[in-house]
Parts: sequence; C-alpha cells; structure tokens
Amino acid sequence: MNTAAIADGLTAALELDITPVALARRAGAPAGVPAFEGAVPSTCTFWRRAEAGVFYATAPQHFGCPLGAMVMGFDLTPEVNDELKQLVGFMVNAKYIEADEPARIPHLDRPAAGVVYGPLRRFPIDPEFILVWLTAAQAMLLSEATGSAHWTVSEPAGALGRPACAAIPLAGGRGATTLSLGCTGMRTYTEIADDRVLAVIPAQEAATLVAALTRLAETNRGVAAFHRERKASVLT
Repeated sequence: MNTAAIADGLTAALELDITPVALARRAGAPAGVPAFEGAVPSTCTFWRRAEAGVFYATAPQHFGCPLGAMVMGFDLTPEVNDELKQLVGFMVNAKYIEADEPARIPHLDRPAAGVVYGPLRRFPIDPEFILVWLTAAQAMLLSEATGSAHWTVSEPAGALGRPACAAIPLAGGRGATTLSLGCTGMRTYTEIADDRVLAVIPAQEAATLVAALTRLAETNRGVAAFHRERKASVLT
C-alpha cells in the first residue's frame, strides 16, 4: 500500500490539521521499528503518540487500560482481568453504563503480541487501521464518501459512543469506516479537543475512500457556492 499517497489524499480532501495515524497488530517489532519506551494510562494514548513517530508497543504496555486491552483483543493476565472487572463495576455503580453492556462491547478476535503505531505517511508496513481526527464538517464529508449519509435502503448509519476504542473492532467487523463521538476517558487521556470526532478506516478501504472524498470535496465546493449565492440573493 502506498501509505504516503493515502495520507496525502486524506489530508488534502478533508483539509486535515492533525496527522492521520495507522496501526497494525504484529507478533513482534518489524525490522527497524523501535520499541515503545515508557508507560501510558490508556490504549488510546498510543494514537496521539503515533503522530510523532513509528513504534512497537507490546500487549503488556496496553494493560494500563484493561478495557482498551480487551477491545484490542489481547490475552489478559488474571491480574488485568481483575482490574477490568473492578473498572466495569465502578462504571456500573456510577450509572455510566448498564450492567449488561460490557459483554456486548466489540473486540478484535485475533490475539497479537503487540501493535505497530505511527504516522500513516511514514508507516513502514501495510496498516490494518487508519485513525483520523475530524471536525463536524469533515465528518459530514466522510459520511457522504462512505455512503453512510445516504437516505436509500435504510436510515443513515450513526456514530459510536463509548468506549471510543471499540470503533476499531467495529470498523474491522463491518469492513467499513466507523465514526466515534469519543468517550470521556478518550478525551481525558488523548487531550483531543472537544470539537473533534474519531474516524477509523479499515486500511483495505482507504484507496477507494480517498477517491470518493476527492470527488465529493469538489462537489461540496460547488454546492457551497450555490448556497452562498442563494443566501446573498435572499438577503439583498
């Protein structure tokens, strides 16, 4: 995959101001990819760290976030599994989630020893998922490009809420781009601005999506010009 072309295409069509990143599960660090050093409080923290460079993070380095580690499909140790139960218990007692929700949260099925993260443009291997931060206007264009905004056979697809990381396995299961509005934990740990939502793009769909976005970006410019002229004609 030409990751540089995909990154440039997404950035140009969506007018991105935050670097799109990629991730891929692997049994070990590919040649030339450095190991991540340090600790993070959440799986989603890796997404922002990936904007700065490529690295490989092992499964245990994700265990600071039991829920995120579960969503990513890692085999949890008994200790981490106990922490997950405690976290879920806290959320249920706080009335943040219902007791039957955790069992329904999507997760990746194929276990892996770790994950390669990094900027999409410089990603050294074929990515598995591409993550993009969007404004509402950019998300609207993306939804048009994916067809999820179309009133055709059924109602347009909605956006995922919590946990934000569940958008990754959901996108993988659907084989389609998935939007997440971003949960409280994700916004706390990533420090992403409140006006941003997350898009998870299955890598195999990226080239087709870029072509659609490029076309629709031009279409939207024409539609915007029409509305500006109409607005001016009514108000003058």
